[in-house]
Amino acid sequence: MHHRKRVVIVGGGFGGIRAARALADADVEITLVDRENHHLFQPLLYQVATAGLSPGQIAVPIRSVLSGQANATVLLDEAREVDHDAGTLALAGGHVLDFDYLIAATGAKTNYFGHDEWAKHAGGIKSIRDAVRFREKLLLAFEEAEVEKDPDVRKALLTFVVIGGGPTGVEMAGAISELGRHVLSTDFKTIHPDDIRVVLVEMADRVLTPFSPSLSVSAKAQLEAIGVETRLGVRVTGIDHMGVHLGDELVASKVVCWATGVMPTSFAQKLGVPLDRAGRVKVTADCSVEGQKDVFALGDMASFVPAGAERPLPGVAQVAMQMGEHVAKCIRADLAGKPRPAFQYWDKGSMATIGRRRAILESGKLKLTGLLAWLGWCFVHVWYLIGFHNRLVVMWTWFWSYLTWKRGSRLITTHIAKRVSLSESDPDDALDRERSLAPPAPGPFPPGPA
Repeated sequence: MHHRKRVVIVGGGFGGIRAARALADADVEITLVDRENHHLFQPLLYQVATAGLSPGQIAVPIRSVLSGQANATVLLDEAREVDHDAGTLALAGGHVLDFDYLIAATGAKTNYFGHDEWAKHAGGIKSIRDAVRFREKLLLAFEEAEVEKDPDVRKALLTFVVIGGGPTGVEMAGAISELGRHVLSTDFKTIHPDDIRVVLVEMADRVLTPFSPSLSVSAKAQLEAIGVETRLGVRVTGIDHMGVHLGDELVASKVVCWATGVMPTSFAQKLGVPLDRAGRVKVTADCSVEGQKDVFALGDMASFVPAGAERPLPGVAQVAMQMGEHVAKCIRADLAGKPRPAFQYWDKGSMATIGRRRAILESGKLKLTGLLAWLGWCFVHVWYLIGFHNRLVVMWTWFWSYLTWKRGSRLITTHIAKRVSLSESDPDDALDRERSLAPPAPGPFPPGPA
């Protein structure tokens, strides 16, 4: 009886989904494991956090994505332990999967650089739950400011601090400013656009450091044009219930977003393979793990240093997708008895949106700012969304928001009796931080990163 090679993929993000799809007609049996039931389009997660889009518009069930693929099975579970000698992967639900090839693509989580206590007051945006929780905190700040009599407390409620001047931070800051000044200020009777303060804090001397200096200057100018205050070259020294401490200065704020720093999920350590200083899995020229030719790592959790380069490839969607396709080519080469090709990354460029008709785009020698860059950003992000329905709905939502300035996802679903004060930590945040340290829980769906 013919034995089909068993491919186990851990993680249903950009890399994992692309690898599974690229093996659709291969003579293999694929099992994709994820602790979430949906594939998330993370580049647009900030729009859920700022009420621009709803969660269902940027996420799609993984089973739906692979439903037409006869050789693929999807499991909602969490990967716990790898036995390389036996070729098995133990799941938290008690199942053990045999594999001939293991593809690790579990992505990254928020990194507070040794200050995990800051997470109580400055949540990261890495999941749908994070985004919805931040959206509610943002909207509740306006609700409380509407009736607050103390001017200092009211000022802190309407001051929003975003830490990190990378694409996520820039996009978050711009979106919060436009939401507050053009949407929410018209909904509330006592709040005016000038009451709203958005502060973007970046330790480097410019925002968007991966881009050319001229585009960073343009991005800073575009941010300031929509009311974002940029604080460059300053280091965050503390975050607490009062706000963000920048040395001796306190920026009083009740809503702080942590948009800088990521680290691989705990599954990278569970692989039992060499890691770099950042905790990423070291991979060879064909994206396989050092010393384990049948184990691959890709995306945010992989450290791939191109020939002649000093730094690993960045943790962006394009890298993960291209690595996913390449791993599929390597498995096909093995099945055909051919040598594996070496991975070569094609940098298609970078872009970041700042607000309505404002963005920057860089691809090779091409550099765009303003409206043309914004249109390019819109097209690329809609193109890479999974599912025609999501593409159509997102395009219509953006078009309607552009015409009317309205944002329809301004929902607060937490019951009023159970709301956590903006000056206190969210117990769910504390739970999320402890998940990777918690012992395996009984039952099929325990918490913890894949």
